[in-house]
Amino acid sequence: MVVCGDDALAHRIAAELADVYRQDVVLVTPADGGPDTPGPRVRVRHADLVPPDRPTLVEAGVPGAQALALLYEDDEVNMRAAFLARRLNPHIRLVLRMYNRNLGRRMAELLDQARGRPDPADEGDRHDATTIVLSDADTAAPALAATAVTGTRRIVQADGLLLRAAERVPGGPASSHRSAGDRAGPGLVTLALLSSTTSDPAGADGSDRSGRLAPRLLPDDDEVHAAAGHGTVVLEAVSHEPALPRRRESRGASPRELFSPRVRRALAGVCAAVVALAVASWLTTGDHPLHAAYLTLLDLFAIGDPAVGEATARQVLQLLAGLLGLVLLPLLIAGALEALGAYRSATALRRPPRGLSGHVVLLGLGRVGTRVLVHLHELGVPVVCVEDDPEARGVAHARTLRVPVVLGDVTQEGVLESAKIHRARALLALTSADTTNLEAALYARTLTPDLLVALRLYDDDFASTVYRTLRAAHPDALTRSRSVSTLAAPAFATAMMGRQILGAIAVERRVLLFAALEVAGQPRFEGRTVAEAFRPGAWRVLALDTAGPGEPEGLAAEEPPGLLWDLHPGYVLHPGDRVVVAATRAGLAELLGEAAPSRRTERRA
Repeated sequence: MVVCGDDALAHRIAAELADVYRQDVVLVTPADGGPDTPGPRVRVRHADLVPPDRPTLVEAGVPGAQALALLYEDDEVNMRAAFLARRLNPHIRLVLRMYNRNLGRRMAELLDQARGRPDPADEGDRHDATTIVLSDADTAAPALAATAVTGTRRIVQADGLLLRAAERVPGGPASSHRSAGDRAGPGLVTLALLSSTTSDPAGADGSDRSGRLAPRLLPDDDEVHAAAGHGTVVLEAVSHEPALPRRRESRGASPRELFSPRVRRALAGVCAAVVALAVASWLTTGDHPLHAAYLTLLDLFAIGDPAVGEATARQVLQLLAGLLGLVLLPLLIAGALEALGAYRSATALRRPPRGLSGHVVLLGLGRVGTRVLVHLHELGVPVVCVEDDPEARGVAHARTLRVPVVLGDVTQEGVLESAKIHRARALLALTSADTTNLEAALYARTLTPDLLVALRLYDDDFASTVYRTLRAAHPDALTRSRSVSTLAAPAFATAMMGRQILGAIAVERRVLLFAALEVAGQPRFEGRTVAEAFRPGAWRVLALDTAGPGEPEGLAAEEPPGLLWDLHPGYVLHPGDRVVVAATRAGLAELLGEAAPSRRTERRA
């Protein structure tokens, strides 16, 4: 395996391939691309030339490599290196990190066409893609968005598939613990038992590397029954992604934004004065109420006849109405100017509306922040963004979605207050600077001690220390720390092994993966029942793909094609089946490692 990159993601993927999948890896990175902590299977080669040239790729072993990952932050750099690698090795599996998804799809098609005639050894394996385009932002965004909204289901989206995982807290309304085989709905299973430190202020959120405090992924019945005081993560429902109703967006300013509070109060005062003059005219002159109001309006706009020779009360009221008309004129001009300014700024950045509460404050509108903003917007969660760069890539996207944006340095006093942090439900700090995220979280906690805080931190040890400290200082508040490279690395590493995972769900500081696998060539699955194929702590069969060429044996004829989630534990898996599994990183690596030799044996036969 060859991994080329210039940031933390490249180091994480190299470690994932070496430690989990037991692959020999060559890591091509600049001299200042990060700390060199290679394992026994990782060889680091420093190359400051970006994109890597032909001699660099040849020296890294691309002509004889099984897979190449191009993980530079610049899409153009990855594309240029991909074309060169395809010429050096037409049959190498390419995994590209690209932010532009439309361009990425076209690049994958072009590189597959440039592959030429496929290797006979690869024929018949329709799932071993030669070019896979992924985005670390897209991979991590669902988990980050779910982390920011407490009580909201964690969501994994892939090709219209929607997986929902709910966290059940002990003692909560939905905390009735069921065994791994219990099902209160389609596909309901217990995915994980949260660590014993979840409700412990001094806990480490499952970050103890010894595993003593780590959450238990894919537990069996006995473990679930024995964990009476633990929270659980449950696969609550599985269905096709619903068509989200489009919210009606106003193309202009709202009525509350047309006039400032002072103008509205002044208008209300003028209206009250007009009503008072009309009532006084009715009582003093004895005219009909409508006629008295009509005369008052004529006097207000200076178009009524002078009250010469009339009663003194009528003359006084006319003078007061005239003075009120003089006050009304500049007020109308001020209101018109404010309304014009509001319409002109309707297409510009919106400010947080007055009275906003229960929203998520999102810090940073870069590559990751923009994707998280889209997910939160699709979930219908109100968001206020904070960004110090008006030219950031996500500012224009926020303007399109009509999401309020506060421009300013979040470390400066008053910026978070402008984002209504004191009435927010959560703070999601996603800037690229750990110190900025931490400073913003600490300042937000001083304003709102019980605020849910989720930080994007690079270093795992530093993140664990920050988590323990914040939990000890604010035991009643929720704190989470997430690393984009940690969330995205399993997807890239699995793609280099020839499989593209459907998604990932973060369970404290560990990751649970969802992938589609062929039963053929899997000794752990082939000929076994669903219950026998379940290995606690490693993998679990969740669904069966019924859309294959042949109808799986034992299924009802009227069952519509697609994914069958409510699998009977006694169903026997056949070589022609394709299943969706939930697995840990080590479990999925073991499954892929066992499947590869079996496929090679079949091809030789």
